[in-house]
Formats: sequence, structure tokens, C-alpha cells
Amino acid sequence: MNPFWFPLALGGAAAANVGYLLAYREIAHVNEGPRVGRLRAIALVATGFGIFVPRGGFALDLEALRDLGFLRREARVRVLGLGALEYAVLATGACVCSLILLARHAHVHEAVTVSWAIGVPIGTALALFAVARRDLLCRGPLKLLRQPLDALYVVGCIVSAPRRHGIAAFFGMGVYWWGEVWVLWTCLAAFTHHEPSIPAVVVGYATGYALTRRTLPFAGAGAVEALLPFALVWVGNPLAPSLLAVLAYRVFNLWLPVGPALAGLVALRRRRSSVPGAEVRGDDRDVGAAEGAGRRGHMHG
Repeated sequence: MNPFWFPLALGGAAAANVGYLLAYREIAHVNEGPRVGRLRAIALVATGFGIFVPRGGFALDLEALRDLGFLRREARVRVLGLGALEYAVLATGACVCSLILLARHAHVHEAVTVSWAIGVPIGTALALFAVARRDLLCRGPLKLLRQPLDALYVVGCIVSAPRRHGIAAFFGMGVYWWGEVWVLWTCLAAFTHHEPSIPAVVVGYATGYALTRRTLPFAGAGAVEALLPFALVWVGNPLAPSLLAVLAYRVFNLWLPVGPALAGLVALRRRRSSVPGAEVRGDDRDVGAAEGAGRRGHMHG
């Protein structure tokens, strides 16, 4: 192990959180929506990336947007739009890196690179077609697709208005993914004694992260550790260094954020308790469960 890389990983982890904060605030502000306060957004992002939320960070985002005055449906659309923005940026990067690996004839499983190189353009074309005709498509049994397609429309609004939303949103999400991949790359370099291929790490990261840590319950604890090492093997890395690198990556990605997540959880609960006459809605079950998990984790520590 070469510990030289670990301080550099800390910088990537910090940059990832700052980038996500930028994108997070822009999603709520699209189409003249209210802007989330800076301190509250920091608390929501930190808590959503922690392990105290049983249904994942998006449950907190849904509650936060409803507190800002959004109707439940509109809040769900914007939360889904945040997830769509995550995947749009990550998938684009994985597609470009797959094309680079294919052009270099790298020792990578072609099933992985070809899937990204072909699937992303075709999937994007199908998504654009479906969004443009969502009023016609979302009828009968297909009405369940309405909110996901509206979420893609929110991302389209960001793209179509770069001066108002697009630059900050896409730049922030790009910084977030760059920081995440940088942390994994530095951890892999610490155990392989050479500088890994950046395109290969990007493709391996995107393949292993079928769902992002903000989407998964408890920040993806367990699922990421099971899938990501094999994804790194598929892009040409040995299994043992890949496993150690992922475990080190999760120290920066999961365990070090426990402190900020707990602080953010406390701040959110204090804010809610300070609002006179606040009622507990069905969405608040995750916050209550998160508060209980936070207390148990703090006492155990």
C-alpha cells in the first residue's frame, strides 16, 4: 500500500460534495421554483449521503421540496430530475471513455465498453422521443411513466437554458462525478503501484454504480462493496487490489461522511421542531427513522 494517495483522495471527496450542492440547488430553482437556502441545502446533501436514511437520500429531498411549497407530484418530479441529471452526466462520461478504450484496443471486456458506447446514444434518442410525446404515451397502463418522463423534461429545461440553470447544474454534477471517480482512482493507485487508466476507471465506476449512493438505502452500504470490485476487474484490474481499493474508497465515500451526515440530521430536526404547528406527514418516516439510527450510531460510537 502506498498511503501517499490518500490525502489526495480527501480533496476529491470534498470537491464531490461541493459540486453536488451546486447541482442540487439548481434543480429546485428550475422554471422559477424556489431556491433552497445554502445552509439547508448543505444539511440535506450531507444527510442524504449518510447511512442514517433507510430509503435513501431522495426521501429527504422529497420532504425538503414539499416544505418549500411544492405539491407532492411536482416534488417527486424534481427529485427524479436530480437523479436523471446524475445519470445523464455519468452515462455521457462512461460512453466517451468506452469509445476511447475501444479505439485503443485496451484489455477491457468488450461487453462492458460496447454496452456503454451503443446503449447511451440509443437510450438518449429513445428518451428524447418519449419526452416529446409523453402526453400521447402516458395513457392507460403507461401513465406510470409520466413522472419519470417529466423528470427528463426538467433536465431538458436545464439544457435549453444554460445561462439560467445549465452551467451551474451540469458543472456541479460534473465536479461531483469527477471527485467520486478521483477518490476511486487514487485508492486504486495506492494498491496497484501504478497509475491506472482513467477511462477504464470511469467505465468500471459507472458499471459498478448501477444505482448511485444517494438513491440506494443506507447510502448503498453492502451493495457497492459487492459490485464495484468486479466492475474494476472487468476493465482490466486484478481482483485483490480492486477489492482493497473499493474498501478504501468507501472509507472516504461512506464512513468519513458519517460525522457531517449526523450534524446535518440534527440541523434538519432542529429546523423542523422550530416551525410552529408543524405536522408530521407520511414522508417524515424516513427522517424519524434516520434520527433514531443517528442516535443509536452515536451511542454505539
